[in-house]
Amino acid sequence: MEVAKDGRAWRIGTASDVAWIAEGTTSGFAVTAAVPPVFEAYATYFELDDYPSPVNVQESAVVHHLVKRSGDQPWWLGFLDTGAHDIVFEHVPKVALYSDWPYVLVEAGPLQALIWRTGHMRAQYGVLPDLLFPADRAWLVSALWDDTWTCVGGPADLIRSLQQDPRVQARPVRLDEGAAPPGHEYL
Repeated sequence: MEVAKDGRAWRIGTASDVAWIAEGTTSGFAVTAAVPPVFEAYATYFELDDYPSPVNVQESAVVHHLVKRSGDQPWWLGFLDTGAHDIVFEHVPKVALYSDWPYVLVEAGPLQALIWRTGHMRAQYGVLPDLLFPADRAWLVSALWDDTWTCVGGPADLIRSLQQDPRVQARPVRLDEGAAPPGHEYL
């Protein structure tokens, strides 16, 4: 299925496009609740505006690092349908992920990741989709609806670059470690 927006057609994803995530994640407090254990390295970053950088600066920095590792290939963008927040495409089939949460999944790119959403539940100014990954699945960024942080899996150099960027302030995590940033509780 395709839908029109911004003068072009966008492909809506299906359960088969995210089966690798659904089959690879587990419930619990580890990073593997959001990201399958198939990557070289993992990190989390906190999304609220108590960091030195405003959220929109942080999100732009994250996308910059992701673009450097994905080239011109398309990205899958997933918008969680909570009933209260922008999912960009209202009347399209959804895919179930994690605890059977409904996501709109659309094949687009980094620009659309930064401009399509008009508001977000986790941060006052945040616009990034709740789920992002490139067609080749080299990395995955996932923010679960009830967390105030985002989990990332990917190549070690991506995780290092997110950690070293003061606009992002990512924290590397091990697979057996809780994903919450220090000082933050699980809801």
